[in-house]
Amino acid sequence: MGTPDMPFVSLTAYRADPVINLTISALIVVGGIGFLTWDDVRSNRLCFHRYRLQSKVILAATALLILLPTLYFFCFEFKGGTLRERLLLSLFQSVTPRTAGFNTADYTSLSSSGRGLTILLMFIGGSSGSTAGGMKTTTLAVLVANAAATFRRRESAQFFGRRVDCSAVKTAATILTMYLMLFFGGAVFISAYENLPLSVCLYETASAVGTVGLTLGITPQLHIPSQMVLITLMYLGRVGGLTLIYAALSSKKVGNARLPQEKIMIG
Repeated sequence: MGTPDMPFVSLTAYRADPVINLTISALIVVGGIGFLTWDDVRSNRLCFHRYRLQSKVILAATALLILLPTLYFFCFEFKGGTLRERLLLSLFQSVTPRTAGFNTADYTSLSSSGRGLTILLMFIGGSSGSTAGGMKTTTLAVLVANAAATFRRRESAQFFGRRVDCSAVKTAATILTMYLMLFFGGAVFISAYENLPLSVCLYETASAVGTVGLTLGITPQLHIPSQMVLITLMYLGRVGGLTLIYAALSSKKVGNARLPQEKIMIG
């Protein structure tokens, strides 16, 4: 996976090999969509309408998060080589940031927008109940559906003819806020402490909090405080946002008293 001269080579030697690319991409997707989703697939086969709402959302979100980045990488990042090589590079780089850590392309050669998209994919991560880390695809889907409901003046978010409970929207917003604080706060600390560009540090912290494993090569040169920040982010990202929320709030008693309500302007 590397040599003293090229420590982060990963799978770049197999960038045009369809067996390596498709096999590992398939394993990443299999591990990233969750065990409940696979139980639906096993039980209901191709009867998509009989799947749980969570499985439908996960499969739809996963398909979009593979297709759209693949199109971007194919059109704007990987313009050289044969058509097969471009397709394999684009597909692999759209799949691997959300849970794996392998790469078939040199990420340091990507444009700033390409790195930004990779950071976003690492931040989102895989799906609930899977082996992946990150904010989770269901969290993103609920937030997007809630925004769509607001634009359409609907009372609640909707998926596939079903309404999403308000508590799910609150939980999704809380997880997003927590991950943003961990991801951005850690990057700011490392950038200030190491005197490095913030964009590079954001890449490393997104990889850590998403438990991905990709790097631009700066981690081995970081000082101990910065490495401790990355270790902490990896631990918190592996534990999961919902677990952290419940651990922090489960011991607090919820009373029946309610404070007076007053409106506040949003946006």
